[in-house]
Amino acid sequence: MLLDDDIFDIELKLLLEGILLRYQHDFRDYSVASLRRRMRQAMERFGCASLSQLQDRILHEPAMFAQMLQFFTVQVSEMFRDPAYFRALREKVVPILHTYPSIKIWVAGCSSGEEVWSLAILLEEEGLLERSMIYATDINVEALTAAEAGIYPIERIAQFSENYQLAGGKRSLSDYYTAAYKGAIFDRRLRRQFVFADHSLATDSVFSEVHMVSCRNVMIYFNKDLQDRSLGLFHEALVNRGFLGLGMKESLHFSRHAASFNELSPAERIFQRA
Repeated sequence: MLLDDDIFDIELKLLLEGILLRYQHDFRDYSVASLRRRMRQAMERFGCASLSQLQDRILHEPAMFAQMLQFFTVQVSEMFRDPAYFRALREKVVPILHTYPSIKIWVAGCSSGEEVWSLAILLEEEGLLERSMIYATDINVEALTAAEAGIYPIERIAQFSENYQLAGGKRSLSDYYTAAYKGAIFDRRLRRQFVFADHSLATDSVFSEVHMVSCRNVMIYFNKDLQDRSLGLFHEALVNRGFLGLGMKESLHFSRHAASFNELSPAERIFQRA
């Protein structure tokens, strides 16, 4: 006899297959444990008693699917999150980036853009932004729109500023934004080097050769197959001895691409293409 959890997992598989067929978004290789938790949250949010009810609405209401992307993709980030990572970029990666006449950086799974704006500020302070191009990609179009706007709630700015100073910021973060009403609008001049695009690590291919990939706290929501696929894309995209930055809970260990990268700054999860 099937338990409720077993039935839920059957419904989850049917939901993911249905989404792929209906919307061409492939979440089948996302972490099952994470999907279970987030689909239960979605059921509560939309007042559905079962995952099958949620599936029915998603398949028949395209606007509903757009809202569901908030549950499939994690929108939690901060500017200069994990300050040690950005400090290590300044100290160990930037000196090498200075040797290139032009620089391309790919922020994969950029969410609402906090890391994109952080990298732009870092590159500006290191005199590299003018010759850099930052490709910021995500599957969530609403998140990309928010990322491009660069407007964040004013109550988040204190944490952003603290992270910025710990990351080795050379000025005051307030030099880069204008506070208005309840938000902080980041300087439009920084955005001149951004390219935002819809891109899926599950289904899309490499789109450019780059000198650095930063994909942090994204692959923790993937299963091993999708992690391997993503790392393969990053390896293919990177120039020889290009840099890869991962999240603090992410690793190359046990990946079939582990031997394709050398550790540059292990504690901060920064690697270099072998």
